[in-house]
Amino acid sequence: MDWNRVEGNWKQVKGKIKEQWGRLTDDDLDQIDGNMDQLEGKIQERYGIEKDRVRRDLDDWYNRQTWN
Repeated sequence: MDWNRVEGNWKQVKGKIKEQWGRLTDDDLDQIDGNMDQLEGKIQERYGIEKDRVRRDLDDWYNRQTWN
């Protein structure tokens, strides 16, 4: 996964992330600002799932995206 693509387009990607993980607030996403470790931690916190599962879910989500 090339997370640099997400970091570089964070403002555009935030909406897609919120569609997938709706429990994340706008404030959460502003604070995360494209940082994958912070995003993983916030998903763990909001959904109560383990880090390995979050990483797999993020990988799956990333691979489903259509990148320009």
